[in-house]
Amino acid sequence: MSLDEKRARIIEDMSYLPDRFERFTYLVDFGKNQEPLPDEYRTEPFRVEGCQSQLWLVPEFRDGRCYFRAESDSAIVKGIGSLICDFYSDETPADILQGDTDFLKEVGVDQHLSSNRRNGLGKVDERIKRFASSCLEAGAPR
Repeated sequence: MSLDEKRARIIEDMSYLPDRFERFTYLVDFGKNQEPLPDEYRTEPFRVEGCQSQLWLVPEFRDGRCYFRAESDSAIVKGIGSLICDFYSDETPADILQGDTDFLKEVGVDQHLSSNRRNGLGKVDERIKRFASSCLEAGAPR
């Protein structure tokens, strides 16, 4: 599924939710349904700086595609981080570099986050793009 298709699916799924409380419940449930990150990855090299909560991002590159997992001590941050990871996972580095997470604004999530949380989640996007860029520099197919 392409990033455009994933974006459309997320927007469609969340458009049925009548208000921000339902959207946040959806995101918390999304995070709860993700496999927990093993403790060995809850370490400084995987920690995302600039987030109000503890947030860890684990990237992986295999078979020409990138995969990401997130964990947080905050249910809402884990949910949003996991949604971003799911959005970018199973994509090529080149496609990731062309993508964006503006759909969070479109579905009314971004506007209800504190500036610290928005900043931290923006760092997730930055880290994912930096990882994708490093994969391209290492010779990943374009």
